[in-house]
Amino acid sequence: MDWFPLENSIRISLISTLVTFLTGIVIAYYVAKLNKVLKGVIDVILTLPMVLPPTVIGFFILTVISPKSTLGGWIFEEFNQRITMTWQAAIIATTIVTFPLMYRTARGAFEHIDETLIYSGRTLGLSDAYIFWRIILPNSKQGIIAGTVLAFARGLGEYGATSMVSGYMPGKTATISTTVYHLWQIGDEELAYRWVGINLIISFVVLVAVNFFEKRSYQSNGVRV
Repeated sequence: MDWFPLENSIRISLISTLVTFLTGIVIAYYVAKLNKVLKGVIDVILTLPMVLPPTVIGFFILTVISPKSTLGGWIFEEFNQRITMTWQAAIIATTIVTFPLMYRTARGAFEHIDETLIYSGRTLGLSDAYIFWRIILPNSKQGIIAGTVLAFARGLGEYGATSMVSGYMPGKTATISTTVYHLWQIGDEELAYRWVGINLIISFVVLVAVNFFEKRSYQSNGVRV
């Protein structure tokens, strides 16, 4: 049994989760401080990939990075390298799809922090950076961890957008999801069931982890300063 689809899926999901973790936390932190009207507008824009069909997201990505697009065409001409139909293209798609999960979870965690802690820190002359790293993040830890795990799980199971931008090439771009679809197409149901079983096990473990962290987040009454 070729384990490349599992290795590639984990690689793509890990890298995209790292990107969404960093960008999601930073953007959520600044959006949480905006007024309600502006926050609502930005929130709609940033969470749009959550409700769009993955194939639509894949289509938009192709219009930007395919060799026929301005950016993709320039990269191909200058470096003789195409972005699409590579496993790196799947990272772009997975990052866009999973970003709303990390962003919304982090923003929700930030908004549930007792604001008196932040005000107290400012009256003590603490810098915004110190308040963010030593007060806000520690008291949002459980929610952020849950969002990170959820983003990883979503990235691991992404199919629609990734199949459009990276396709299915054994040993190069194949993921668990695209492998299952390919095996179903060629009629190899036995191997397809194996991959489905692997995906179910991973998803089960991830969801248990998410529920664990969410439960701890809501039940925790203590705060850290």
